[in-house]
Amino acid sequence: MCGLLGLICQNESDAADARAAVQNAMRCQRHRGPDEHGAQHRGEAVFGFNRLSLIDLEHSHQPLSWGPPDEPNRYTMVFNGEIYNYLELRAELADRFGAAFATDGDGETILAAYHHLGPSAVGRLRGMFAFLIWDSKRKVIFGARDPFGIKPLYYAVGANGVVFSSEKKSILELADVAGLRPSLDRTALQHYLVLQYVPEPESLHREIRRIESGTSFTVSPGGQLVTERYFSPQFTSRPISTPGDSARLHHEIAEVMRDSVAKHMRADVTVGSFLSGGIDSTAIAALAKQHNPDLITFTTGFERQGYSEVDVAAESAAAIGVKHVVRTVSADEMMAAMPLIVWYLDDPVADPALVPLWFIAREARKHVKVVLSGEGADELFGGYTIYREPLSLKAFEKVPGALRKAMGRVSTRIPEGTRGKDLLRRGALSLEERYYGNARIFRDDQLREVLRTFDPHVGHQDITAGPYRVSADWDPVTRMQHVDLFTWLRGDILVKADRVTMANSLELRVPFMDPEVFKIASQIPLEEKITRETTKHALRRALAEIVPAHVLNRRKLGFPVPLRLWLRAEMYDWARGIVNDSKTDELIDKRAVLRLLDEHRSETLDHSRRIWALLMFMIWHGIFVENRIKVDVPEPQYPVKI
Repeated sequence: MCGLLGLICQNESDAADARAAVQNAMRCQRHRGPDEHGAQHRGEAVFGFNRLSLIDLEHSHQPLSWGPPDEPNRYTMVFNGEIYNYLELRAELADRFGAAFATDGDGETILAAYHHLGPSAVGRLRGMFAFLIWDSKRKVIFGARDPFGIKPLYYAVGANGVVFSSEKKSILELADVAGLRPSLDRTALQHYLVLQYVPEPESLHREIRRIESGTSFTVSPGGQLVTERYFSPQFTSRPISTPGDSARLHHEIAEVMRDSVAKHMRADVTVGSFLSGGIDSTAIAALAKQHNPDLITFTTGFERQGYSEVDVAAESAAAIGVKHVVRTVSADEMMAAMPLIVWYLDDPVADPALVPLWFIAREARKHVKVVLSGEGADELFGGYTIYREPLSLKAFEKVPGALRKAMGRVSTRIPEGTRGKDLLRRGALSLEERYYGNARIFRDDQLREVLRTFDPHVGHQDITAGPYRVSADWDPVTRMQHVDLFTWLRGDILVKADRVTMANSLELRVPFMDPEVFKIASQIPLEEKITRETTKHALRRALAEIVPAHVLNRRKLGFPVPLRLWLRAEMYDWARGIVNDSKTDELIDKRAVLRLLDEHRSETLDHSRRIWALLMFMIWHGIFVENRIKVDVPEPQYPVKI
């Protein structure tokens, strides 16, 4: 796990001159790799790298050069991530092509695969990754990002070259060298306030974008960036006609999860596991324990009734037989940490769960260098409660279109907070109109009140139209899953997981986010995903002999945050201060925000998620636009080897 930076200049002289600037810009992401640092130029390409050493600790230094015997240093690569099938793939490359390797790491496997198999090699990689390969013979960069978007890769095309980076901060540091003039993207801001994250490929800087998940690309000095999607998730539905069919499916799920966890445990350092009170992380921890008898698990919570899964996680840890570490978080700690957390994020993510995740990552890094976690299970196996919404809205499908629209108009006249208002409003809408992910922060009517730059032509369908078009013939639940793979998962879940763990120089691995797991999950029929009683039906049955009974059918809370209560009490003055100090008047109606805050405090309505989204943006703006909020970023100080 590492941080990379690449600058493709117009000529070799410019590349040589830019080397020192690239090395300096890498300091912004030194937390991603405190073990080693390096920068070098190869022809028109300049690479910077920070390494977190996990495999082949004494070798596999980056930037990494490799080539066939007659061209030993033809390729140079910087690579962030892990390839979990690298041992099998390098054995195949050696057998088929006589490929030779000088290290025991996974990086050379990528280079050899690219040399012998070409761009199609990226489809053979089982792991999480973002990489850049400079081919000195053809003078071209080839790069790619993993199928689900676990690892980040920003890019910007400037007047003086193209720059790629694991973190946007480093691109901002190189703006002058690359010939960039970054500016705020107001469309991205509007998307953020609806979705609670900035959707790919956008960022809050108009000139800086992201390589999308499942995408490879090429670019030459002075040439155009050309992208190609190599992974397009497809859901099918395996017919289940007999109890034997169902049992076989459950067995396959259990076996592919055993295999995925086994491969995700590959490391030359200690691996631990996050543990909440739900089935996903519990299953990962239970399977990991089979490979590491001394496994340590980690959980976090708050000292408020109903906002902690600490007791359930501790019971699970005892049942599994692992050492367990707990970290509780106070409101004061949360408020104090927010500017630093936002700085690490690069763009705001208004998911309160990232805060306890940040604190438990800090605690875990005292004990281990790698943790496993359960992200992705809900999207692949049908775990979100909202996936049951098509069942609850089925009656609306029988209502004629004109009457449904009339029902929607009636819902607008019902006072906010009235029971049934949102059901009526959503029942009047088509799936494409109503569903755009788990978080729905501001509706258009609410957004008009706070956003001075509101554009009625910008909406969630700008983001969801493509996934919905591809899935037109699928059932509603599977279409929702498909949308989430392109929106919620890669915009919120995986972003917060990567940023807050890497902020603490901790590698997080997600065994559910595996191509082989997806192959099985994508075949699960609707009746094995959602029932009237439960979600993730097939996964629960598959894991029945792996996880303790007390979590098998328990509703997941994750790491819940008492935000609604704190914004009425401990956090009220803090939040009001952020709004008053913010220089966002051109963008946000601050009086409207303060009204939301006061309405929330009086318990008239629950505005907590909307307030939080605005606060996160205002902190971000204070750091990255106003330069008013100064963040004291600590130097990574961890044991180099654990």
